Amino acid sequence: MSDDSSTHTDKIKEWRSIVTLIVFVITNIVVLFPFHIPIYYPRWLHNVFLDGLSSLRIIAPRDRNDAGSEASSRWVRNEFSMNIVTAPLIADLFLLAILAIGRKEVHDGTVGADDIHPIDIMVFFITLAYIAISIDASGLIRYLAFKVLQWGGKVGHRLFFYLYVFFFGLGSFVGNDPIILSGTAFLAYMTRVSSNIVHPRAWIYTQFAVANIASAILVSSNPTNLVLAGAFGIKFIDYTANMVVPVIITAIVLFPFLLYIVFASESLIPISIKMHELPPEALGKKPVNPNIPNARGTAEQEEDVPNEHGKLLSLEEIMNPFLDKKGAAFGGIIMAITLIAVLSLNAAWASINTEKEIQVFWVTLPAAFVMLVWDLSLGWINRHETREIARKGREEVELARLERARAEREKEAELAANRGDGDRTLAIAPDEATAPTTSADNLKLQVADTDEKNRTLEKQAGLDPTYEAVRKSPATLVSVTKDAYRWSQETFPTATAVLSHLPYALIPFAFSMFVLVQALVTKGWVEVFAHGWDHWVNKTGTIGAIGGMGFLSVILCNFSGTNIGTTILLSRIIQAWLKLHDDSGIPISNRTFWATVYSMALGVNYGAFSTAISASLAGLLWRDILAKKHIHVRRLDFARVNIPIIAIAMTVGCAALIGEIYITRNEDDFPIKSILRHE
Repeated sequence: MSDDSSTHTDKIKEWRSIVTLIVFVITNIVVLFPFHIPIYYPRWLHNVFLDGLSSLRIIAPRDRNDAGSEASSRWVRNEFSMNIVTAPLIADLFLLAILAIGRKEVHDGTVGADDIHPIDIMVFFITLAYIAISIDASGLIRYLAFKVLQWGGKVGHRLFFYLYVFFFGLGSFVGNDPIILSGTAFLAYMTRVSSNIVHPRAWIYTQFAVANIASAILVSSNPTNLVLAGAFGIKFIDYTANMVVPVIITAIVLFPFLLYIVFASESLIPISIKMHELPPEALGKKPVNPNIPNARGTAEQEEDVPNEHGKLLSLEEIMNPFLDKKGAAFGGIIMAITLIAVLSLNAAWASINTEKEIQVFWVTLPAAFVMLVWDLSLGWINRHETREIARKGREEVELARLERARAEREKEAELAANRGDGDRTLAIAPDEATAPTTSADNLKLQVADTDEKNRTLEKQAGLDPTYEAVRKSPATLVSVTKDAYRWSQETFPTATAVLSHLPYALIPFAFSMFVLVQALVTKGWVEVFAHGWDHWVNKTGTIGAIGGMGFLSVILCNFSGTNIGTTILLSRIIQAWLKLHDDSGIPISNRTFWATVYSMALGVNYGAFSTAISASLAGLLWRDILAKKHIHVRRLDFARVNIPIIAIAMTVGCAALIGEIYITRNEDDFPIKSILRHE
């Protein structure tokens, strides 16, 4: 344990220590309630900046014909986002500026200290996430969900049960992110094409809860589990052995509560689900890879239209799913080998009892590289087919856009003709010898001009083979980047889709939160919290430790920088708690210590579906996917629906954990030195 973890709490009286705590609290409030800060600056400065970028060929030259809007305002307004990424980073920079933290806090919060190694955790999670999301990009999860839909048939309760088991089983294996990526979109489509599911609430909230419950079983399924296992030197197989029983019991008991109490309305889970029928010709069509841009042509836009045609397109999306069989099989094999290797290596290394620690990304990094090479190779082999699909889809979308533009212009022209029929232009100078022009004559000129413009647009869009571009805008860094990205999408659709869906926001957020918590450690606040926890455990015992830590971890998920920030903070508090007892010589029982640790594991996983969407990064992803499918989840609705779910889940999980702890653990003294081995 580092020297900064002494039990003296005099440091909290210093002004920098007080500011550190205030900054930590404010940062977590901003993460919970993100906002935008308007920034105003002179338009001339804005123009000079844009002209400088265009002269360097970074962006295209600005439109100088927009002088009217420029003259109307001498100031330009931009917005700076204070969110889950920027708020913790700014907080760290502020604390560095006032010298509240220094090199040590930054080092310990990024490289690691006290058995928590942020870099190793992030590399492990991102590389394993690539494999899991690649499996999802192959279409496997959506295809399996389609099969479950077929097995469940039109019996509402049976289908609800099948999907519940499916999401739980698959989430235990690949984690919650792939389930949320594909499962959420699938349920949005399914509930939309059903004529008697009034609201998708039961299906989408159940899926979100089950995905996060399942993620508590394996260490690899959630970065919170990685932080916890590393902080207390828990072997991955031991973690799973202790978590699997409470989690499975939670899933078993929660299901009837959801079906018969929380979502008991017939409008949410009908006895018989009435689905729109998919025409035979649609079933016979070859499904296209959704990772290819414009693969479905205009169907992607038309399915959002609230009419029968839009519903049929949505139904086609779930009843005729794309599946890359080779990619799915290879990804499944790689994932299975990786998880088995990680568990085996972790257990074998711990049994050696060596001082040198194993880094589990030694396994996941090569595995992710193999998966990436597979995705790139398969994309290159099939590049001619995928590029052709993208080209046809792009042409279809562009033609539809031009057709809509032409129809709108013709409608405007017709309205203008109806308004000006028979009218003549009277504003003619007395000395002009020209004949008066009718509105009908002007209309003919407008229509002719519109047709000419449409033909020009068609040529410029590449839809007329006789067209040769005479003038082209000079290439810029932005345009080259866009072209390169589109080329990558069309040539390597799976690899590009997976790389674009990786949880990159987790990296700066996690590192910033590690540094912030490390600041609380060095300023004495974590020791204060550890004293508070010690008083609670002394008064309530093992059962109080389970109930208290379970409640505390769920609450802090909503107010302490998501479940990742909560895990970092609570792990440091428990480590400081151990240090208190090590210094005083008062032992902690095996039963009480492991009750505390595993109740925290339950709380930080289950806490994702509690009262705030920002309680987890998975929640933010889930909300964004639903918004794209025109299902908007409000904060109050999220809390109102989830409060009974989290209450039942935590009650059942903690009750099961109490039974397990009293059966498998004894009152012998816990070997504190095994955790504080860096003392």
